[in-house]
Amino acid sequence: MTTTRITHIGGPTALIEVGGRRLLTDPTFDPPGRRYSFGWGASSRKLTGPAIAAADVGPIDAVLVSHDHHGDNLDTTGRALLPEAGLVLTTAAGARRLGGNARGLQPWATTQLEAPGRPTIQVTPCRHGPPFSRPITGDVIGFALGWEGQEHGALWITGDTVLYDGVRQVADRLQVGTALLHLGGVRFPVTGPIRYSMTAQEAVQLCRLLRPRSAIPVHYEGWTHFRQGRDAIEQEFAQAPADLGRRLQWLPIGTRISIAG
Repeated sequence: MTTTRITHIGGPTALIEVGGRRLLTDPTFDPPGRRYSFGWGASSRKLTGPAIAAADVGPIDAVLVSHDHHGDNLDTTGRALLPEAGLVLTTAAGARRLGGNARGLQPWATTQLEAPGRPTIQVTPCRHGPPFSRPITGDVIGFALGWEGQEHGALWITGDTVLYDGVRQVADRLQVGTALLHLGGVRFPVTGPIRYSMTAQEAVQLCRLLRPRSAIPVHYEGWTHFRQGRDAIEQEFAQAPADLGRRLQWLPIGTRISIAG
């Protein structure tokens, strides 16, 4: 069994260490206070800075960018890190925009890192809003990580998505041991009740399908566009059957935690 170490730096940003490889998800390291435009009149202000400064993260073998066009998933300081990484994996459109060491992948494509044990990264589908919103919200992907000695299933980063059939397919196609869930129930005043990321209720529904050993919420705090924080997530899982509720796990921000792979 291989031990995985995860450090939740804040928002969608996590450092994943496994088999001697160091992977970084959606790097966001800007200080709080700035307002970011997401297009079409939608914007959000960052409320909380990262628990670890970009300069203190250390060498990175690969950066996993679910999408490059929203500042809460890739900000100015995060972009500055990309050329230093061995590889950047993102959407096909994102790779064209980023250039350099970025490689674009489509949902369900698989790639392997040139490393001992050749960790496998499979791309999973996302939809960052309601049906037919993709031309506005853009392409987004998630990532399922596998490696030699993995006993309990993939480590899956959902990416920013609502619950829809593409995400449900993950439960049909993959065994997931640990799920990093992008939650928060994002809404913007300009679009009223429309949601752009999973709610706590959707997270419970997804976990009913996945049955992961650990369901770890990330990207639910630190910005004004989030509508459901930790309390709402805990309440929803507390009302779920006990078999699901005990799968919920929180990562202390900035602390490296070991998770059985």
